[in-house]
Amino acid sequence: MFFIDRSKKILMVNEQDSLPGRIDEMQFNESHFVNNSSMKGPFPEGMSEIFLGMGCFWGAERLFWNIEGVYVTSVGYAGGFTPNPLYEEVCSGLTGHTEVVHVVFDPKTISLQEILKIFWEGHDPTQGMRQGNDMGTQYRSAIYYSDETLLDQIKKSEVNYNEALKKEGYPEITTEIIPLKDYFYVADYHQQNLAKNPIVYCGIGGCVVKLPDYC
Repeated sequence: MFFIDRSKKILMVNEQDSLPGRIDEMQFNESHFVNNSSMKGPFPEGMSEIFLGMGCFWGAERLFWNIEGVYVTSVGYAGGFTPNPLYEEVCSGLTGHTEVVHVVFDPKTISLQEILKIFWEGHDPTQGMRQGNDMGTQYRSAIYYSDETLLDQIKKSEVNYNEALKKEGYPEITTEIIPLKDYFYVADYHQQNLAKNPIVYCGIGGCVVKLPDYC
């Protein structure tokens, strides 16, 4: 059990103060509940991937799993310090992780720009360490990339969406954009949860502002 000080949940923990975690990886059914593809791979040749934090990962994953060109999705934790964290540990704010959806896609069918359009328009990237009523570092907006060649497109989309949001009176984007260090899968219960339990609450929602097209 972890005592959660809500006043500190919005403060990023220092690595030296983070929980120690564990060596053993989370065991879960690797078959995707919606399309039966393997969530851990190996993935088909030519696939690309991106890791997106949009608040509650249940709703974020649902935005992507039926999109044409998306091979498979999964949910997990990234951006923190604690190896193989438990859900309760992440909720404590003492791991540094945020909830993310891992999107594996075929760039010949769907472009990164189209993936990012769903990302930006699907949540509010200006809220800092929260998303709607969900508050804490685990709900921060984030993009983690494992392929350095994607960074230029990611930054261009950020600039374009930031300009679009400012025209509508929103503050600056707070999205964390950094290379992926680690990605930790979560238990079966969380994977494709809104397909298994469609009436479960999830507070994800966007700003009703479109990402402008760019070259």
